[in-house]
Amino acid sequence: MRFQVWHMIVLLVLVLVVFGSSRLPDIAKSVGQSMKVFKKEIKELRDEDDDKKPAAQIQQPQEGTYYTEPTQSGQTAQSTEGSSQK
Repeated sequence: MRFQVWHMIVLLVLVLVVFGSSRLPDIAKSVGQSMKVFKKEIKELRDEDDDKKPAAQIQQPQEGTYYTEPTQSGQTAQSTEGSSQK
């Protein structure tokens, strides 16, 4: 189903009837502010992901150390002695 011009007109008339003409500017303002905050949060999440990508490299075990579990990005591996290495 494709939206046509008359769909938008009917939708606008319904919104006008339900909310009234006096509240429409307030509703539009709050929707605009919400979209601004949403876009800002999405941008911050993308920037945060971009910052983490270089740190996601696999760490090679040091000579003489035996690791029981593979490491994930952002975590340190533990040796069989139970000490963590940073």
